[in-house]
Amino acid sequence: MDEAIRQTDSDASGSRFCAVQKGYLNDPYASLLVQRPHLIQPRPPLINIGTYLRSSALDGLIFQFMDIAASENKKCQIISFGAGSDTRFWRIESSDRQSTLSHYWEFDFAEITTKKAMAIKKHMSLNSLLGDPSQISLSHGGTCLHSPKYQLLSLDMRQSLDALLKPVTLPGLSFPINSYTRFYKSNAILQWFANHFTGPGATLAGVVYEMFMLNDPFGRVMLNNMKARNVPLPGVVPYTSKASLPSRFINRGFSWAKALDLHEIRLKYVPQEESDRISTLEMLDEIEEMDLVLRHYAITWSLLQTDPSEYWYRWGLPPRD
Repeated sequence: MDEAIRQTDSDASGSRFCAVQKGYLNDPYASLLVQRPHLIQPRPPLINIGTYLRSSALDGLIFQFMDIAASENKKCQIISFGAGSDTRFWRIESSDRQSTLSHYWEFDFAEITTKKAMAIKKHMSLNSLLGDPSQISLSHGGTCLHSPKYQLLSLDMRQSLDALLKPVTLPGLSFPINSYTRFYKSNAILQWFANHFTGPGATLAGVVYEMFMLNDPFGRVMLNNMKARNVPLPGVVPYTSKASLPSRFINRGFSWAKALDLHEIRLKYVPQEESDRISTLEMLDEIEEMDLVLRHYAITWSLLQTDPSEYWYRWGLPPRD
């Protein structure tokens, strides 16, 4: 089962690489964190569009969070669970937002972090952004990589969260990200952060990307396909509607939460100019199938503050003009 779950990272990194190759995304680091990129088969337009929507929406939420922090002269840290071959740290560190980032933590299975650590050490364009080479090190048999700002840590989320998350400190602004397929304890992760969230003026934001609405006919087909690949999704079963998704956060003490499915994001939240650009990249025939698939994936974001600020309540994806 673990091997099947880990395979989801290869699928995701391959899909991102293909989306970059087709022009959906701009990511100079994507090819450096995939295995044998020359052998990756092109993805169909439906997959490329889904990858674009997921990636651009997550980037939009994270970058806006960082911009709000910068406007208040604060730094923030990002904690990513199921980070896989994600390149977001390098894209932030090579941008104007790098001064707002205090720490970036990535957690995943040891097999995945080992490959990522090897790629980071191999490619100068990756390791040169980690800071002073004398402060970069490997540990735990090469499964973990440490630097002043970036930490890559191996874990099994079925272990004790107190033990696994002991290295993580919580400064004023923290942003945990949860990937939907590979971890069983997404709710427990959120509860851990809510329980350990302390300090005046602190802000904790969370984002979860996941499948949902797996109780309807199309959802059951999707769920059975995942089960056939030996990838269980116990965390998504209770969420049978978009309206139920924010409860994941609200029930754990967060101040507010909002959810959008990818179909809504495509129609109402991608800027018109960008939507027009995407429509020219490939011919799309499976529009009805795409709409069905996109309606079963969602991004939920939420905020927890000790001293609520009205400005932070405006954090979110801006609708299309």
